[in-house]
Order: sequence, then structure tokens, then C-alpha cells
Amino acid sequence: MSVSAPPRPVETPGRPATRRAFPWRPGRADREVLWLYLLTRVGLWATAESVRWLFPADGETRRPPSLLSPWQQWDWWHYLHIARDGYFPGRAGPWTAGWDNREAFLPGFPLTLRAVHAVVPHWAAAGALISFVAGGVAVLALARIARLQLPDLDAGRRTVLFFLCSPCAVFLTAGYTEALFLALALPAWLAALRRNWPAAAALACLACSVRVTGLFLVGALVLQFALTARGRRAWRAAPWLCLPALAPALFSWYLHARTGDWMAWKHAQERGWYREFHSPWEAWANTWDAAFHHVHPTGYALMWQAELLAMLVGVVLLILLVRRRRWPEALYTGLTLWALGTSYWYTSVPRSTLLWWPLWIGLASWSLRRPRVQSAYLCVAAPLATTVAVTFLSGRWAG
Repeated sequence: MSVSAPPRPVETPGRPATRRAFPWRPGRADREVLWLYLLTRVGLWATAESVRWLFPADGETRRPPSLLSPWQQWDWWHYLHIARDGYFPGRAGPWTAGWDNREAFLPGFPLTLRAVHAVVPHWAAAGALISFVAGGVAVLALARIARLQLPDLDAGRRTVLFFLCSPCAVFLTAGYTEALFLALALPAWLAALRRNWPAAAALACLACSVRVTGLFLVGALVLQFALTARGRRAWRAAPWLCLPALAPALFSWYLHARTGDWMAWKHAQERGWYREFHSPWEAWANTWDAAFHHVHPTGYALMWQAELLAMLVGVVLLILLVRRRRWPEALYTGLTLWALGTSYWYTSVPRSTLLWWPLWIGLASWSLRRPRVQSAYLCVAAPLATTVAVTFLSGRWAG
């Protein structure tokens, strides 16, 4: 399928096209998607409830930890500290011994958390609410993108089913950035498919404040615009695509004003997470050693095995997108893989699969041609998703 000749933008056969980025009135297909979303949220919260009884920090305790304690893991504490205390509390910073490198995290989620906390007093509850609402928006947008690209009436529901049962789906419920980013990035891409460039640019700007992956989304939007713009009137919307640069520019300016370093975000990543540049083959070799050479505890070794597998999935996805000439999606995926695959070793690649919407649409398309694919995927992915959820919720793995 060529991107230069995109499909006619209709939600379902027989319904008129619309230029609105995200029509909020849900139809029947949207309600089916939301029902799937609610059912999987119930399953994840039931898993969290089991974890807090089965895996308390103190194995001899007679009282389980609080209801929300399983969700307060790893990166959550960075977001909480930023939302509650700011980036540089009490003039502390990279010059302070024991600094936590919190400037490595973009401000979009912490600012949202602080705003919601004004209404929801419990910080963890506020984070859970953000992810719950954002996840609902994300799955609706994903389903609508799938229905634009695939002819089958079941395309949206099937795509969302693959997405919600993916091995790392727990991170859509945790107080992490994935759900909020997708709630902005997927409607932005939907707006681009409908050639509503002001909406696409505004949403992408907000996405850039949540995750650095937003910059890769902007690259895909620019390429999509270049491939689909026809005539002088269409090109008048081009200046809108400069808008997403505002978010990273403002954050860099803020960090420079506090630290004197325009690249403080990148340097914090390097200090805290070994994000300094290494060639792709070096990163692969280092991750392979960590996964299979028995130099780390088995739990961490399994984590790096998952990193390697997720990277292979991403490379296969990229090859398929290039073969099918889905150039904007290929650019987005390729930039993501380059960023993740050029550190000392791979970190957070499995989580990043949640952000590869072409993967879930591609799996749905494959399953529509070969019905056994859906059964095979669910039989394998569901146990893996439960394993990852229990591992994360019990504090044994960052993901």
C-alpha cells in the first residue's frame, strides 16, 4: 500500500468522512472498544489486588499493603517527586551528591499529575485516573485509525484486542507516560490522516512534552504531509508543523536556566541510564551478554532477553513497513529503534512496543487473513502479559 495514495477517510462503509481530529460522540464500534478496555482494566486491577496479598514486602506480615501500593513502582517515584517538589527542590541538582537525575523525565506527565492532584488528593489515585482516562482515549483513536486503513468492519475492535492483551499492557494502567502519550499521539496521527494539520500539530506538541518519542512522531507527520499535500492551498498548512518544536525548546530553555546546560535532559539520561551513544552492534552485544552470559541475577537476565526479543520484533516491523511503502510509519518506527538501540544496552524496548501502533494494526490485518493468528496470539500473549504484570506490580522488574 502506498502512502502517496491513502485510503478514503471513512470510519465505516457508508458513513461520511469528517475532518475533525477526534469526533467525541462514540458509535457502536467505539462502544465495543471501550467495553474491551474496561474488561481488561478489571483484569489488571484484579491482578494487582492478588499481588498485594501474595507478594508483600514483608513475607511475614498479616496485613496487605494499601490498594494502590502495587502501582507505585520504579519511574512512578520520579514523576511523583517532580510533580510534588519540582525539578530542582531546595537548589539541589546534578551538582548534588546522590542526585536522582529527575531532569531526564519530560514535564508533560508530572504537570498533568499535579493538575489532577488538585482535585484528587491521593497522588497514586491521581496517576491511576490519568492513565485510565488517557488509555480510553488512546484505544478509541487506535480503533479509528485501524478502521481507516483496513476494510473489515471488525478491524478496530481486533486491533485494540491485540493491543490491550500485549505483554506490556500493564504500563497502560500504571502511573507512567505510555497512556498519556498515546492519548495525544494517536489522535494526532488520526488528524494527519484526515489532513487536519492544525489539530495534528497541536496534539503532537503536547505529545512532545510527555515523551521524547513525540519528536519521532513529528518526523512521521512531516513526511506524511510532504507525501499527501497537493496544491498551494494544502501547503499553506505547512507552518503548523513547526509548532511541536515549542515543547522541547521550552523544556531545554528551562533546564538551561537552572543548570546552564542546554542538553541537561540528555546528560541526565546518560548518568542515570547509560544512554550514552554506542553503535547498534555494541548495544546488541552488551545486551546479549547481560541476557545469556550469567553475569546478572536470573530476573534481570530475563529482562534483557525480553529487550532482545522486542528489538527483533521492531526490526521485523520496520522491514515490513518499508516493503509496503508505509514511509511515515517506517520513519517513526526506525527513529524509535535507533534511539533505543544505540545506548550501552537496550532499556525499555518492550514497553515501547505499546507505542508502535502499526504493529497492532498489522497483527489485526494478518489475523483477518488468517483467523488462527488471533487465537495463537491470545494464547501466548495473555500468559506473558500476566507474568509481566505480576513482575512489575511486585516490584521485581522495571520494564
